[in-house]
Amino acid sequence: MSRDISPPAGHYSHVCVAGGFAYISGQLPVDAHGKPLGDLPFEDQVRQVLANLDACLAAVDATRRDLVQVRVFVTDMGQWPAFNRLYAEWIADHRPARAVAASSALHYGSAVEIEAVALSPAH
Repeated sequence: MSRDISPPAGHYSHVCVAGGFAYISGQLPVDAHGKPLGDLPFEDQVRQVLANLDACLAAVDATRRDLVQVRVFVTDMGQWPAFNRLYAEWIADHRPARAVAASSALHYGSAVEIEAVALSPAH
């Protein structure tokens, strides 16, 4: 795994490749040293989660353009416009399938978590 993301804190892998797809586990706002950032403002948490997704994609030689599905969990649906703006800036004109779900709580007091599926060109 990349040095840009901390090792998993539980019994899972950040990315598993099967059948030409990369399955990316739910990414939280945790920095590369393993420090949870759930106390930061929502937009900073989103930026960290997206950076973690980039690190997971890079680990399997994939890019944002290889994403085929993204699932987003937020604790406050009122933050959806801010998330959508940051996400659109991050992913540009690529538009994978996407779902959003409200969650009453996320690990480490986080406000956002994202999991995804991407094509894995190197595997």
